[in-house]
Formats: sequence, C-alpha cells, structure tokens
Amino acid sequence: MSTSTAVANKTAVITGSNSGIGLGVARELAKAGANVVLNSFTDREEDHALAAEIAKEFGVKATYVAADMSKAEDCRRLITDAGACDILINNAGIQHVAPIDEFPTAKWDAIIAINLSSAFHTTAAALPGMRAAGWGRIINIASAHGLTASPYKSAYVAAKHGIVGMTKTVALETAEEPITANAICPGYVLTPLVEAQIPDTMKEYDMSREDVIKNVMLKRQPSKEFATVEQLGGTAVFLASDAAAQITGTTISVDGGWTAL
Repeated sequence: MSTSTAVANKTAVITGSNSGIGLGVARELAKAGANVVLNSFTDREEDHALAAEIAKEFGVKATYVAADMSKAEDCRRLITDAGACDILINNAGIQHVAPIDEFPTAKWDAIIAINLSSAFHTTAAALPGMRAAGWGRIINIASAHGLTASPYKSAYVAAKHGIVGMTKTVALETAEEPITANAICPGYVLTPLVEAQIPDTMKEYDMSREDVIKNVMLKRQPSKEFATVEQLGGTAVFLASDAAAQITGTTISVDGGWTAL
C-alpha cells in the first residue's frame, strides 16, 4: 500500500499550521489524500481562505479551527471541533532566547504551555477517538533540540526534550493497539520566518547570503543545507503510512547530520 493510499480520507489535525512547518506538513498530507484541519490562535479571513485553497488544490476537505495552544481548554476543544482526528500533528511552538538567570518567567511559562503542554492536551483528547476508530497516528514535531542542547534556550530545549519523552510514553501506552506515536526532530528549516531573517543577518555579520547561511545559520548542521517543509511533510506522510505501522516511540531526525555530531 502506498503512503498516499494509507492516509487517504483520514483526517489530520495539525496545530500551529497557518504558516511555516505546520502548513508544509498539512499540504503534504492533503497532497496524499488526507482531509486536514488547520489551526492557529488567530481567526482571520485569510486563515479560513487558506483552508479553502488547500481543499480546492488537492480535492480534500480542509477546515480551519481557531484555538489558542497556550490554553488547555482550547487544545482539547480543537480536537472536538475537528470532528475527527485520525492523525494528530503537534507542531505549535514559540521560541525565546536568553540566559537562564535572565529568562523571563512569563516566557518560560508560555513556551512550556505551547511547545509541550498543548501536545499533552491534544493527545489526551484525541486518543479515545483513535481507539474507537481502530487506528491512529500521533506525530510530534520536536527538534534537534529534543535530542541535544544549545545555550540560552532553556525553555525550548526543556520543552522539546519533554515532547520526546512524552512520545515514548504514549507509544508504550498504545503499543498493543493500531496506534503509533513518534517524533520528528528537524534541524534548521527554511520557512518564510527564517528566510526573512537572512538579510538582517547578512548586515549584522557583513557576509554574503551564502556565507551567512553556511557559516552562521547552519553552523551546527553538517549538510550546510536547510531542511524543507516539504521534506518534513513527507516524513509525516511516511509515519502515517502502513509501512510505518511498527515504527513507534522513536525519533526521526531531519537535521542534515546535526545530532550525529
């Protein structure tokens, strides 16, 4: 069975998916035939229009549900409002960089809530439906920082390590069921947000675009190439496929060799 056949007509809920990695994953799942539920905390016309565009382009059902992933009740309501959740992609995340003794308490709380606790709430809400349907896939977008650390990113690193640990726990709790739980660990990914940072970084370091990418942004990524949202989406499609039915409780790194160092 092909990966596209395996996810066809399944419903995928992707948190934090009106841009960047989440949107890329949603598009690849829709391309493979899955119905998709997009999400972010905003509720704009363009958010709903984005879902309509995906539905038209790929011939699937696509909707947008506004829900704030920093709030437990919103996380759980997202799953209810989705109507079904065969494939859960926990992707929502934020970042803040500061030394730990200067790290704002509010930023710590927000990062843990959005990057880690939201996945607990959505998973807890989605599992009963997956069990009733007799099939499910939980795919958490972690990070290379779920496997290793960097200075000044205490909350992010703690949250991503937590996501990896929770993934393993959920996998063990569902090991005898047709449900899997895995984490994808990206390195640096070329998103519109990252692309927008390149010109300012070029000015800051007085370097060419190529040198900034290779020697500054991708300093720790041995391939010296960004991962793409399409590659992450393709990995998610694979993990949702029948070929990956015995892959559970593990991480797949899409990091150009970062965590091999």
